[in-house]
Amino acid sequence: MMFELSREHEEFRRSVRDFAEKEIAPHAAQWDRDHHFPTDVVQKMGQLGLMGLTAPEEFGGAGEDGDFTSLCVAIEEIGRVDQSMGITLEAAVGLGINPILTYGTDEQKQQWLPDLVAGQRLAGFGLTEPGAGSDAGATRTKAELADGEWVVNGSKQFITNSGSDITSLVTVTARTGTREGGKAEISTIIVPSGTPGFTAERAYDKLGWHASDTHPLTFTDARVPETNLLGERGRGYAQFLATLDDGRVAIAALAVGCIQACLDMALEYAGDRQTFGVPIGRKQGVAFQVSDLQVMLDASRLLTYKAAAIKDAMDRGTGGSVKEFKQAAAIAKLYATESAVTATRIATQVFGGYGFMEEYPVARFYRDAKVLEIGEGTSEVQRMLIARGLGLPVE
Repeated sequence: MMFELSREHEEFRRSVRDFAEKEIAPHAAQWDRDHHFPTDVVQKMGQLGLMGLTAPEEFGGAGEDGDFTSLCVAIEEIGRVDQSMGITLEAAVGLGINPILTYGTDEQKQQWLPDLVAGQRLAGFGLTEPGAGSDAGATRTKAELADGEWVVNGSKQFITNSGSDITSLVTVTARTGTREGGKAEISTIIVPSGTPGFTAERAYDKLGWHASDTHPLTFTDARVPETNLLGERGRGYAQFLATLDDGRVAIAALAVGCIQACLDMALEYAGDRQTFGVPIGRKQGVAFQVSDLQVMLDASRLLTYKAAAIKDAMDRGTGGSVKEFKQAAAIAKLYATESAVTATRIATQVFGGYGFMEEYPVARFYRDAKVLEIGEGTSEVQRMLIARGLGLPVE
């Protein structure tokens, strides 16, 4: 079976690539050096419609003209020139907009989505804690009802788009009670920026993704209205797990962009750099490495867009199943992200000593790639999910 993107998707790809090469690529290295989050460019991505690709027209989104595959195309193309801006887009839609779009009340959607979909504002996704990463059920942040308000106490870490000048809210998982049998009841609460007691702490000094916005968060008696409950009480854990399924495919798309960048850089360098009077690309040792990049790119892209196609078929009601999508998402995320890490190592090796110099973009991609194997479910978690999908009762 041959899988190809539609003509409309390919035309959309070209428009996003043009934007990325003009508005992002010339500045990415400087943003990386300065650890600068370019708010104006993020908002330009919104003006291009990239934040609204999965949203209905009533909130300013693309409606029937957009789909999940389009979002993956956009993330891939932005990530091809700058992984920091790629993750900013991925988190803005998959982790910021989609929880409200999927589980919000009509009032919550009307209040928050128009600005988020327009890219004028951002939202964070507060799941991970110092003691609750892959084990999200170990959440310790609490939210207690008092006089018609949720009083939130606790902390979150590694939260993207959570402390920028245009962040409007974070959705956080919190313990809101205890179920029968003693298990924690986990719910999701919307906490607007500026809420007294809610603090986005100093941004992290990260190995990579220097131009993305990432903060630890603290909540000290942060009070929000009872109506800020997102979705059904006690369903927060399930809601966030479903959100992460989509996010895994989007991260795979970001990894595809990384591999494409590595192939582009290595191929150009192998043609230009000469040793012993000939381009290094004529040497089998280099040519075989570049060939491996092409294999990883093709396989990663096919796995990613297969998963995206299943998601779109489910959304349209024309096929696919939740079980099928979960398996495809885990496979795409695992293979593409591990391939991206390998691809940056290969590309750096092709560049030799120059690959170790920050003046060459390959060094930035090398630093940026590692977190792809960690965020939105580690490689170990993906293997566990795949094994379960095969019927193995792995713990």
